[in-house]
Amino acid sequence: MPAPSANDADAQADDAVRALEPLLRPEGWTLLNTLPPYREKDALRLGATLREAGHDPALVSAALTQSRLRARATEKFGEFAASMLFTPHGLEQATRLPVAALHAERFAKAGVGSVADLGCGIGGDSMALAGLGMDVLAVDRDPATVAVATVNLRPFPNARVQLGRAEGHDPTQTEGIWLDPARRAVSGRGTRRLHDPEEYEPPLSAVIELAARLGSLHGGTELEGPCAPSGDGGSRVRFGALGAKLGPAIDRELLPAGTETQWLSWHGQVLEATCWFGPLATPGTPTSALVVDRDGAHLLTARSHGTGPNVDESDESVSPPAFTGAGDRADSGEVPGDPQPGPLGDHLYEPDGAVIRAGLIGRLARDLDAHTLDPTIAYLTGDVRTTTPFARGYAVRDVMPFSLKRLTSYLKEHRLGVLEIKKRGTAVEPEELRRRLRPRRFGEESATLVLTRIAGEQMVVVTSPHGHSPAGGTGSPAGGAQ
Repeated sequence: MPAPSANDADAQADDAVRALEPLLRPEGWTLLNTLPPYREKDALRLGATLREAGHDPALVSAALTQSRLRARATEKFGEFAASMLFTPHGLEQATRLPVAALHAERFAKAGVGSVADLGCGIGGDSMALAGLGMDVLAVDRDPATVAVATVNLRPFPNARVQLGRAEGHDPTQTEGIWLDPARRAVSGRGTRRLHDPEEYEPPLSAVIELAARLGSLHGGTELEGPCAPSGDGGSRVRFGALGAKLGPAIDRELLPAGTETQWLSWHGQVLEATCWFGPLATPGTPTSALVVDRDGAHLLTARSHGTGPNVDESDESVSPPAFTGAGDRADSGEVPGDPQPGPLGDHLYEPDGAVIRAGLIGRLARDLDAHTLDPTIAYLTGDVRTTTPFARGYAVRDVMPFSLKRLTSYLKEHRLGVLEIKKRGTAVEPEELRRRLRPRRFGEESATLVLTRIAGEQMVVVTSPHGHSPAGGTGSPAGGAQ
């Protein structure tokens, strides 16, 4: 189906603004902020009560919608959500406030005093930038989103919001730029994710040109050769302080030279890849992985314990991870290649998705004294048990060729009825396998089954997560305990 016409898009924008208008009046804002905590089961009764009290039905609908969105937004914005406005799409796409703070730290540590947030959405990144004292110009092309961002940025006198587009932005207005290109295409069936960065709005080539224009105005990191936006190998370019959020699945071959792209994993989920230009990029670090877990933020680069703008060694909440053995060696800064495959060891490691996307499997393998099982699969294995935030570790208990009959007999023999099933490099679907095995009938013991290829053969590796001691397990940890 054809994409919605410009007239359709304008009509949708007008409708969205009209839906918000009741809340932007004093009586509407007061009503919203006096509602009790949102509970779905109480929403219909509360709405009826408010209408019976004489409140306009449009206002009641808008207030209950915002109350529901605020409840959902707590996961991303914490206590700040209770005083913010949202649109459903804006909340879905919004940067989590702790992640936005990491973005803002890049600009602050580079000494950038003012930033344009192009494609600001509901204002999450702008809030973090303004909170660190930078002057912020927040720009979005959607009128309803601009209204929401204006409300959300009202506590920050150093932030202003305007209607506009990233395309054609005047880089003389600020010292730095934060850019979140649109990475979804709208169609009659909804939206689809864009994987080609030249299909972004604006495309990656325009982002590179903007970084170069910013650098020519304010100074920046001077580079030679193929990093130039024109692709002219003999040209010189000076990139300014620009950060652009890209899709996590972007092909590393498409990234501009002379920049740093950092993949960020939030409690096991890869949220974004951010390309940092000019003084925001760590020198000599084309890719990096930042893994955020309950213990803090952990940075992995090609360098041994390299410290970039996101990591402050004096801050215990954001610090380089400690490794033992090979991980402490000096490093030239070159990204180690993927290790040669080898036999299954006593331990299996599942690298974090950010490490895989950043192409740092070789670096991690060296730190773990490990190797791959197959040249096309990202599992690592070795005989030394090591604690790392960059991979989940498992003690190997057994391994066998994949056979439903044999696996069923094994589970029954070992009373394994509580299963976690993982897969890489196999067409077998974990939930379909679980349905066919019906493991609960075998007992209460637990295990993690890893379906993968070893030396080209489909295999099942029976494991236990590090930190778990299975009854009757055969794997014994080596090295430091987790």
